Amino acid sequence: MHITQESDYAVRIVYCLAKCGTRRDARGISEEMCVTLRFSLKILGKLVSSGIVESYKGNRGGYELARPASEITLKDVIDAVEGPYRLSRCVGEGGAGECNRGASGCCTFQKVFHDISKSINEQLAAVNFQMLLEEPAAK
Repeated sequence: MHITQESDYAVRIVYCLAKCGTRRDARGISEEMCVTLRFSLKILGKLVSSGIVESYKGNRGGYELARPASEITLKDVIDAVEGPYRLSRCVGEGGAGECNRGASGCCTFQKVFHDISKSINEQLAAVNFQMLLEEPAAK
């Protein structure tokens, strides 16, 4: 299982902004992250809409984090791009979601998938971008 490519790029874009600590233009971000400009702009739009990134127009325009890196978690970024992480579509807000077989109520699988999804979301919320900046680079 993987997060979507869009979420992966969104995490990298926010990391890029956190690392540089200053306003960056979309072209520079896309080149550094090896993401097409068009896809970067789409992701940046979602990050702006969610309040993670601020955008500025004009000659000195660009993008920067809307809050300190210590206040932005991996969960925030993934939620901004694709919504809350759920292991299965049968897991909805608060537990009940769309059952694959049309049943109502909570089945064994739904409970297990809900518990796993909850754990993953808690782990994603426990990691902020300041922590990632302080991690030693892998060789």
